[in-house]
Amino acid sequence: MMKKTGEGAEITGNVMLDVAGLELTAEDIERLKHPACGGVILFSRNYDNPQQLDTLVSSIRASSPTPLLISVDHEGGRVQRFRDGFTCLPPMAWLGQCYDRDAEKALQHARELGWLMAAECRMVDIDFSFAPVLDLGLGVCDVIGNRAFHADPDVVFLLAAAWMHGMHDAGMAAVGKHFPGHGAVTEDSHLDLPVDQRDIDVIMKSDVRPYVSMFSEGLEAVMPAHVIYQQADEHAAGFSHFWLQQVLRDQLKFDGVIFSDDLSMAAAESAGSYATRALAAIDAGCDMVLICNQPQAADEILHAMEGYHSAESQRRLQRMVAAQNIDLAGQLSGQRGNKAVKLADEGVTAIAMEQTA
Repeated sequence: MMKKTGEGAEITGNVMLDVAGLELTAEDIERLKHPACGGVILFSRNYDNPQQLDTLVSSIRASSPTPLLISVDHEGGRVQRFRDGFTCLPPMAWLGQCYDRDAEKALQHARELGWLMAAECRMVDIDFSFAPVLDLGLGVCDVIGNRAFHADPDVVFLLAAAWMHGMHDAGMAAVGKHFPGHGAVTEDSHLDLPVDQRDIDVIMKSDVRPYVSMFSEGLEAVMPAHVIYQQADEHAAGFSHFWLQQVLRDQLKFDGVIFSDDLSMAAAESAGSYATRALAAIDAGCDMVLICNQPQAADEILHAMEGYHSAESQRRLQRMVAAQNIDLAGQLSGQRGNKAVKLADEGVTAIAMEQTA
């Protein structure tokens, strides 16, 4: 467990895709060998137990001639891809509730749960999770819902930063999402193209605030939302020069990784064919594009991205490779691990009781 992604070697591909199931198929292996493939995102269908997952990850790494980033959406709450054999984590809104009662204790909780999530994922050689969520919990967007820490952007920052520092304790980089904010739209971007009608000044002073503070704390990566912010740009943020270049790079001076959200989502359809979507996202400023649950679309995107090279993206993507030589097995079986698991159980129980009340 916890093998090296590739000491001294760089992530050279700019496409992150998925694989079919618990073991690799011949088609999976062909895609992993493609020079444009730079990473894999895992889903619940890829998981049966920790040993099987560890074997699958080893097979993925062995199938590629170049190093790959291996990732997962493992936030806690309803977005947790691995269940049996992993600790069940509470949704981030529980930490927000804790903060309203005892801020100092909530920040300690956030760091320990961020560490626990990252440590368990690192034990099966996963580089990073697409977390934390920085969207505001405004009670408007069901797809965000209790995935958000809090409605107050300053509290979101404090809790997310503590969570991120816990991830860093385990050697894992963090990804803030969904820039500049998905919390104020009702539509689910998996199914529709949401349009946020708010003035840009409102968005910058509220939704973007946690990002500004997180950048100063060392946030390594951002995932933009498949949402159109109509007062700012006609394009969804993930395809927008305005949001990715003018705001993120130029105004906010962010020099980390920009991952596209999944290009198979309904909200991405407005950008054209799969190949066109990928090229538009890269042109807007993304360093790596994600394509999930659509194998033929992955082939189309790999073909479109063949020959693409960006030294800047390579440099940034290297930051997502997990740190090595941390004794996570000992920590997980020791006092820190035991306390963190009890804390997670406490949060899950509290949320369950709240939902049945």
